[in-house]
Amino acid sequence: MTMTRSETASGRLSGTRFGYRFNIVGAIGLTIILAWALVAIFAPLIIPYPVGEIVDLDYFGPMSRELWFGSDYLGRDMLSRILMGARYTVGISLAAVTIACFSGVVLGMIAAVAGGWLDTILSRFLDALNSIPSKLFGLVVVAAVGSSVPVLIMTLSVIYIPGAYRFARALAVNINAMDFITVARIRGESTLYLIRSEILPNIVGPVLADLGIRFVFIVLLLSGLSFLGLGLQPPNADWGALVRENIGGLPFGAPAVMFPSLAIASLTISVNLLIDNLPQKIRDRSTS
Repeated sequence: MTMTRSETASGRLSGTRFGYRFNIVGAIGLTIILAWALVAIFAPLIIPYPVGEIVDLDYFGPMSRELWFGSDYLGRDMLSRILMGARYTVGISLAAVTIACFSGVVLGMIAAVAGGWLDTILSRFLDALNSIPSKLFGLVVVAAVGSSVPVLIMTLSVIYIPGAYRFARALAVNINAMDFITVARIRGESTLYLIRSEILPNIVGPVLADLGIRFVFIVLLLSGLSFLGLGLQPPNADWGALVRENIGGLPFGAPAVMFPSLAIASLTISVNLLIDNLPQKIRDRSTS
């Protein structure tokens, strides 16, 4: 079947030549995410002022040529603090969602393939853990142990492991009941082979989408804990802590309050846009 010139051009624009169909909305979301990731990596090199240095004699100063995002409640440069805050917000959230999804997906696939008592024990234990409200669990742990970066990462990971487990197990159970899995079992394939070569490739698309959703939840939960004063402690600050520090400027419409909030919104919305517009090849991987 021949293709028209317009179809060929659209194929090139959408990336079908490489086996992917890129959506412009998803590309925009991915671009913003990558931009924040680069900021998180190179923040110490690109900040115009040290994050703790008072550079403005006025607090909640307006935007200017010297201070693009104004100053905070102590007269510190907000642009520098937001750029450094990206390192904590993106870094902690990415580490936590990676641990949570990796652990949950691996345990879910093992439970689905093994079944029996192992499935029952894992499911009941993680159901019990999932019954604890996430914010309450985070508040109790952080208040008891402290709010260091490792503690925040592990706390956020534990909160979201049960959900990732349930999601992966539900997908793996459906795949495990298919004929090609039965054939693999008859061939004498090991459990590790079934998980690595048969089940995981068929659930990778939904798992990637679930990872993105959980990343958004973790960013919001981390920001919420920081807003309550249980996140990173001064002088370090993520975006939620920056909002809390400068909440007194809200009646004045201070940039110090608005820009950290906009940073949180830009990251979470971009992740959602990317999830909703994943390349067709990735979305179809689980049904191929």
